[in-house]
Amino acid sequence: MTEGRKPGAGRKSSGRGQRDLRVRVKSAKGRKLSSTLWLERQLNDPYVARARREGYRGRAAYKILELDDKYRFLVPGARVVDLGCAPGGWCQVAVARVNALGEKSGKKIGRVLGIDLQEVDPIAGAEIHQLDFLTEGADDQVKAWLGGRADVVMSDMAAASSGHKGTDHLRIVALVEAAAQLAFDVLEPGGTFVAKVLAGGAENDMQALLKRNFRKVANVKPPASRADSSEKFIVAQGFRDRSGEETAMEGGGDDSQD
Repeated sequence: MTEGRKPGAGRKSSGRGQRDLRVRVKSAKGRKLSSTLWLERQLNDPYVARARREGYRGRAAYKILELDDKYRFLVPGARVVDLGCAPGGWCQVAVARVNALGEKSGKKIGRVLGIDLQEVDPIAGAEIHQLDFLTEGADDQVKAWLGGRADVVMSDMAAASSGHKGTDHLRIVALVEAAAQLAFDVLEPGGTFVAKVLAGGAENDMQALLKRNFRKVANVKPPASRADSSEKFIVAQGFRDRSGEETAMEGGGDDSQD
């Protein structure tokens, strides 16, 4: 290289400015078009590449990172329950942020409990259990494993896709409502509930339930959530412990927010 010349200097321009570096996947015999498009999207997704570089088990890790950057619920010393934790990216983030491994000198040491229907590979600093959280007594089992109540209950769960948008929306709303009911049973007063939902208009009752039981309820789509996805996340903070009261589907207080 000639001294003083910048890398790429003297290279002829294609007339299009920067070269198109997008990876394109050719259709293969027997492969569905939807599978080809999914593979192409994965190969070109910067969050997928970043997750590989930084050791996260999936791009979803950046969703909880971005939510926590904004709302600050994964603090050192916090006790966290991750429902439907597979493949484990959210647990990985929680372990680091609540100092579950005690690597932050002088900071409180937190705990991370991952729950899933399927087996999940071990995660350093997290305690993983195979459990259907919908079964009777699951809340008591979670509290027994934690040795008390949780500061955060979070869920990135989605019901198995039926291929019908309306049906899938109703299923995930029902799943989030069930997760919220478990959160009511295991959260400390002032605790936080974070869950994924699909926008679709059927979640009004769920929103009302959360606004009744938390001081603040925010609906947000983090940057890591794909623009073409209908998913959004609910961040409900300031749990109002209503032990002994029946949780009713009623409107929330004036200090809730959309």
